[in-house]
Amino acid sequence: MAEQKTNEDRDFPTAVSEPGERGTAGAQGTAGQALSIGGTGGGTGDGEHHAAKAHGMPATVDTSLPGTRDELMTLHAAARARRNGAPLGGDAFRAAVDELARIEIRIAAIDRAADPPLG
Repeated sequence: MAEQKTNEDRDFPTAVSEPGERGTAGAQGTAGQALSIGGTGGGTGDGEHHAAKAHGMPATVDTSLPGTRDELMTLHAAARARRNGAPLGGDAFRAAVDELARIEIRIAAIDRAADPPLG
């Protein structure tokens, strides 16, 4: 097992910060410390991490694309090949990336609509 480190700086001993001072985790501590002293780590509003909430705009499903997963996967492979063959950042690259996004959103919509959902 590794040796326990102390709160010291061997090169600059005067630069050591005490817990709670600028440059340390501060009064809220770290996520690991919060868990070790009885915190939940689940976002209770006291400086701990919290689960992300939905943000941005919902994706628009392109219903003009095929309605089966197999057909979409074939289109996805072709779009990936176009993207991989295009110069990075060029118009063809961006068009292929946009097409991949549309296809992936359609696949996700089909998977969510399945009974039971596939994703």
